[in-house]
Amino acid sequence: MKKMIFIESVAILIGTTIGAGILAIPFVMAKAGFLTGLLVLAVVAVMMVVINLIIGEITLASSKLHQLPGYAEKYLGKWGKWSMFYTMLFVLYGALLAYIIGEGQVLTALFDGNVTVNSLLFFAVGAFLVYLGLNIVKRFEVYLSLAILLIIFVIYYFSSTHIQTVNLLEFSWSKILIPYGVILTASMGYSSIPQMREILNGQENLLKKAIIFGTLIPIIVYLFFALIVVGVTGSSTTELATIGLGDIVGTKMIIFGNFFAFIAMATSFLTLGLAVKKTYIQDFKLSNNFAWVLTCSVPLVLFLSGIHSFVGVISFIGALAGGLQGVVIILVFMRMKQRDRVTEFHLPHSWWLAIPMIIIFVLGMVTVFIK
Repeated sequence: MKKMIFIESVAILIGTTIGAGILAIPFVMAKAGFLTGLLVLAVVAVMMVVINLIIGEITLASSKLHQLPGYAEKYLGKWGKWSMFYTMLFVLYGALLAYIIGEGQVLTALFDGNVTVNSLLFFAVGAFLVYLGLNIVKRFEVYLSLAILLIIFVIYYFSSTHIQTVNLLEFSWSKILIPYGVILTASMGYSSIPQMREILNGQENLLKKAIIFGTLIPIIVYLFFALIVVGVTGSSTTELATIGLGDIVGTKMIIFGNFFAFIAMATSFLTLGLAVKKTYIQDFKLSNNFAWVLTCSVPLVLFLSGIHSFVGVISFIGALAGGLQGVVIILVFMRMKQRDRVTEFHLPHSWWLAIPMIIIFVLGMVTVFIK
């Protein structure tokens, strides 16, 4: 039982993290040079481990469960709550929009049909599952996360003979900013950490280990997946990676690759949608039905308004909104002196840890305006 609860908590973070971003990572890494992207991936990996552990400690310090805006209000006041709320919504709504866009393209590659209609069909099913709540998400999350890892190995099996080493050797300092926004977006699963603590209720000593596993497994998956795709497709890598991979490897890859894409985005749509809904319920005291309407209507309206750029949405929300949110999280951590309970782990509350990450987040935000 204890082991299963731990696995469920890790799976929640993995499933939230691995979403639309993984399908865009090979494109930006191919554009910047694979080794360039590898360096950015390593830097972001370190940042995400630290940020996720910071949020874990913040959740443990409070005896009352909140979502991120609630914790920001506790330690920074009203401005912290609203800053976190709006940046979180920006990130999560942008991600939900990206999933709607991406799933339409994936379903079209698998079954043909109209891409807009397929996006709307996915949205209808996903919105219904978000309405049902945490229990169904937990049941799906463990198995879908395992399915993601299995499908990666299947993709490698079909693609390994097509990998060309020359596609993996490019590095360019001048292109170092290209992959940042997409990789940051793809690595942000921290909205699910309050849910992890909820799952581990009574076994909070497992949270640190669960966060580390849940953060690093997606990074390893990204590395492996990007290596396969860029190694095979090189400069021909498509924005939605599995489509270009299928064009070169063949029919089997079209099926397995795009099925993987569907699973990856579906799991994140469920958990991120739930995070938004629970924020409205727990921190703003809205009813379940009203919270669900607010959660699902915004990405739908954005999609219907004509925003259909998959990589563009992912890169923008990561660099700008993700950077702002990261800065607010660090400020919450540095102000966290009031503790309702003794936390199961402690990170050093020092500016030498905080300042380098704040600088990187701010530089990333600047890239939005200089591209």
